[in-house]
Amino acid sequence: MIKSNVITKLLAFALIPMMGSATAFARDTLGIKEGLANETPQELKDVGIDQKLGDKIDLDLPFTDHTGKAVTLRSYVADGKPLLLSLAYYNCPSLCNFHLNGLLDAFKQMKQPLGQEFHAVAISIEPKETADLAQKKRETYLKSYARPEGEKGWHFLVGQQPAIDSIAKEIGFKYHWDETEQQWAHASAAVVITPDGTISRYLNGIVFDPKTVRLSMIEASNGKVGSVIDKLVLYCFHFDPKTSKYSLYAFNVMRGGAVLIVLLLAIFILPFWIRNSRAQGEAT
Repeated sequence: MIKSNVITKLLAFALIPMMGSATAFARDTLGIKEGLANETPQELKDVGIDQKLGDKIDLDLPFTDHTGKAVTLRSYVADGKPLLLSLAYYNCPSLCNFHLNGLLDAFKQMKQPLGQEFHAVAISIEPKETADLAQKKRETYLKSYARPEGEKGWHFLVGQQPAIDSIAKEIGFKYHWDETEQQWAHASAAVVITPDGTISRYLNGIVFDPKTVRLSMIEASNGKVGSVIDKLVLYCFHFDPKTSKYSLYAFNVMRGGAVLIVLLLAIFILPFWIRNSRAQGEAT
């Protein structure tokens, strides 16, 4: 028994240096150094979204659509409907696909087809990508979308570096080329643009709630799309930028409830008031 305890202790002491070496190796492998665990990696410092709510974008920047035709964003808001704008690139190996897939899932669940209440526009941040590649990407997503009546509402564009730089700066989209990984490092967000080019909302991430997308579009349209019920729902809900969703706005609900109570009381009291007025008139 004594010998067994001695052997166990010796083994434990022998394993301590090995464990330390393994930990150091793991930290080196992951690129983690003492005191830097909570710091943003250098390659991610120039990546992100600086929200510029209320700013206007240049709707006349030149781009090329999937057919090779020269277009501007103004052509997609000419009908008075808002835009859901995404910056991505079509040969992206990961994040862009997740982002577009998330939008696709939301679009599938929406009652109205794309183009009826708003247009979705994707612009490639890679100036080397061509209209042919945009067309192939578009065909892939439209096939999965499987709603022919909405095909004219989803646009995939490419452009030259000056136009790409301008639109990225205007919406606060920061990205850069990662030479090591040989890909663009960027964030993920869909930006709601009103018909006059004003930035209305940022929907961050790769998963999008269809109700949030639609309410954002109704809000951005200044009441030009959506039903009376949609506008009433929008009145009772408030957009939370932290969650990128609409939540119940208690103040508006209470105010609306108070107005409803007054109306109901008026409906019940008014007949009595009218009869009482008539009775007094007849008595005199």
